[in-house]
Amino acid sequence: MSFPRYPAYKDSGVEWLGDVPSHWDVAPLKRGFSVTLGKMLQPDASGPDDELLPYLRAANIQWNGVDVSDIKQMWLSPRDREQLTLQLGDLLVSEGGDVGRSCVWAGEVDNCSFQNSVNRVRAIDGGSTRFLYYWMSTIKDRGYVDVLCNKSTIAHFTAEKVAAVPVPLPPNAEQRWVAEFLDHETAKIDALVAEQERLIELLKEKRQAVISHAVTKGLDPSVPMKDSGVEWLGKVPANWDVRSISSVSTKITNGYVGPTRDILVDDGVRYLQSLHIKGNRIRFDQPYFVREKWSLEHRKSILETGDVLIVQTGDIGQVAVVPPEFAGCNCHALIIVSPMREVLSGDWLSSVLNSDYGFHSLLSIQTGALHPHLNCGNVKFLVVPVPPRHEQNAIQNYIAEKTSKFDDLIHEAEAAIDLLKERRKALISAAVTGQIDVRGWTPPSDAP
Repeated sequence: MSFPRYPAYKDSGVEWLGDVPSHWDVAPLKRGFSVTLGKMLQPDASGPDDELLPYLRAANIQWNGVDVSDIKQMWLSPRDREQLTLQLGDLLVSEGGDVGRSCVWAGEVDNCSFQNSVNRVRAIDGGSTRFLYYWMSTIKDRGYVDVLCNKSTIAHFTAEKVAAVPVPLPPNAEQRWVAEFLDHETAKIDALVAEQERLIELLKEKRQAVISHAVTKGLDPSVPMKDSGVEWLGKVPANWDVRSISSVSTKITNGYVGPTRDILVDDGVRYLQSLHIKGNRIRFDQPYFVREKWSLEHRKSILETGDVLIVQTGDIGQVAVVPPEFAGCNCHALIIVSPMREVLSGDWLSSVLNSDYGFHSLLSIQTGALHPHLNCGNVKFLVVPVPPRHEQNAIQNYIAEKTSKFDDLIHEAEAAIDLLKERRKALISAAVTGQIDVRGWTPPSDAP
């Protein structure tokens, strides 16, 4: 879709905004809108006419609307109720938290008010708060809001700062035109994003199903089967063993457990933590290091190729095998299993524990109601299917080939989502700054 530019432009007078259509104004937001900051509501405010009413905090304000899942209630005096009750079409702007995050009030909750982490913006003389909503998303994306709020400290987007924000203002009818155009076009983009997100979930489910079936049933559907003796595992190929992890491992231990503030350094031996174990892989995106001397003093948690790492606390159920490039690393609060290489490959054990059977088996042995965690003493009793070594290798090759294709499709879908989101931002920015002229646009006849 392409749109013409306006016939004539002028300097906006705002360096980062550039030129705007010649018939548009550029003025502080307060020129066409009133801004009201909510009050710090007192829980003990009471009186004969008071009633318990819902109110919004910054956390409730999301770009796609108000999150009503956690709305608090407070006693309001009649005066506060009159001043703070929201009306349809009010623009809500976060004063604290993720400053500048905005949405238009659509009446999600009756008789709702707002407290002092939320600004209410209301049109004074026929302006469009939906146009202003799109403008707020643009200046948020461009980083202007963070600069205005001095994000290096605790940021506050006060009513005074909101009121002073420069806004390109078309005539009121044109504001509504631009807003209607963006409502329609962003909804189309959002629907495409949702489709790609659903595709990713389906691909992940299919990927998981391939792994789970391969490591519990094998590749040949015609082989004889036997009862594994484990309810969740069911039948396995008749030539497979079913053994406890301890019986096929040379070592089951855990990484260093203790405070890290005095051991971490800027460079040295890589130090793996639970946050690095995701999706059957080690992802060292957030690097941590310890001194070589410290690592040698804690030899039992130095890793070797083929060791299997199990997250002990936090995201329980995440497991990964140690590839050659991470041999020699040390680790923090991870369970380390060293398989007997002649019987069980680390890749195989990692795949089994990443299957549906393995994941639910790990969850079933976690302990601690407030802070769930795994113990080495429980992990060693987990039962896993153990095919002959050559069959483990064949199944691992099959899994690698199949999952690689799924991963490629997932990456393509994620790239498509990134492009769609960038397209959405660019379209909004072009429309609210007048870089495209949408006055000739009309919604298609079949538009919902």
